[in-house]
Amino acid sequence: MRLLRSILAAVFLLGLASPLFGADERLEPAQTGAPGVEAKAEEAGIPPAAPTVFHIGKLPITNSMLVTWVVALAVIIFAQIATRNMKPVPEGAQNFWEWLVEGLYNFLEGIVGPDLVKRTFWFFATIFIFILFTNWFGLIPGVGTIGWGEPTAGGGTFLGLANLHHVKQPLLRPGNADLNMTFAMAAVFMVLWLVWALQSNGIWGFTLHIFGPKGESTGFIKYFMIVIFFAVGFLELISIAFRPISLSFRLYGNVFAGDNLLEAMSNAVQHPAWARSVFSVLLPVPFYFLEILVGLVQAFVFMLLTTVFTALICSHEEEHPKHAH
Repeated sequence: MRLLRSILAAVFLLGLASPLFGADERLEPAQTGAPGVEAKAEEAGIPPAAPTVFHIGKLPITNSMLVTWVVALAVIIFAQIATRNMKPVPEGAQNFWEWLVEGLYNFLEGIVGPDLVKRTFWFFATIFIFILFTNWFGLIPGVGTIGWGEPTAGGGTFLGLANLHHVKQPLLRPGNADLNMTFAMAAVFMVLWLVWALQSNGIWGFTLHIFGPKGESTGFIKYFMIVIFFAVGFLELISIAFRPISLSFRLYGNVFAGDNLLEAMSNAVQHPAWARSVFSVLLPVPFYFLEILVGLVQAFVFMLLTTVFTALICSHEEEHPKHAH
């Protein structure tokens, strides 16, 4: 349990540094010289890059970073509360937390085995919990819809806040709708994947797994298969190199598309004013339920793929016992 809280703190710090490697989208509108083009760009949905809300020194703080911080802190605090007074018969928050952790442990143990799960469970369970609740936090009303923009003509105010026709700079943005965050998680996994692979196979065993022939063969066929699998090894290296790209873009694309879908449904009816007020609330409701499912599926897929990648490279001790460490 302590490992889960520790890695959440690490993800918190990772999210702090993620914008250093990403685009910094300025808040000033582009001077296109064509108001119609600018208006269409504003209506196109949330921008691909998370805009900067403020700076801490020279470090830009984006609205997606704020969401990741809130989610990480919330999960860490919940874990502390749930495990503060452990009882033999769990109840309440402790019961839920133990059910979640134990269920994930048993599931992952069936994939990677009882030995490897002890070394890798902390990462896979944390990444699932973090992605899941980050996705669901992005569905809370107000995330992506409260911020700065152009007021609606005659829209009035509510609690001193103007009714905006289009939010150009939301205060909060779904954390996984930022490619910097999803790529950072995928990059961290690839570093850990390499560490686990070398621990399980050693340098020679790792090389043999990539380039070595598979199966038993003799004579001419043996040397022929050595050449074939050596060439296939380079294709395997290319596949490994693209894993962080596929992992990050899959999660980012689904969350980003879902957020744009909800915004499109909210703005589907513009006139008359009463219809806009009614349908901007009713039309997105079915898609909210869909996005709840998508958030769960994407968290599960990210965890499952990283687990399978690890199992494939680390489950060869029995085949090459002399190379295993």
